[in-house]
Amino acid sequence: MALLLFVLNPIKKEEKKMKFRGFLYWLARFLGDINAVKKGKVGRRVGRRIVGKATGRMLGKIFR
Repeated sequence: MALLLFVLNPIKKEEKKMKFRGFLYWLARFLGDINAVKKGKVGRRVGRRIVGKATGRMLGKIFR
């Protein structure tokens, strides 16, 4: 029965993987934020996240 459901709707399994992966990335960012607060380096982290986001967007526009 499960095999039949997977064949009829193969996206469900991939959606679960992507949601879980997204959660893991969110958790890593959250734990990194907590670590930055503990070490007193929040400004540096915020700056690097902003620069990283801008760089990713620029590269995305170049390689479309």
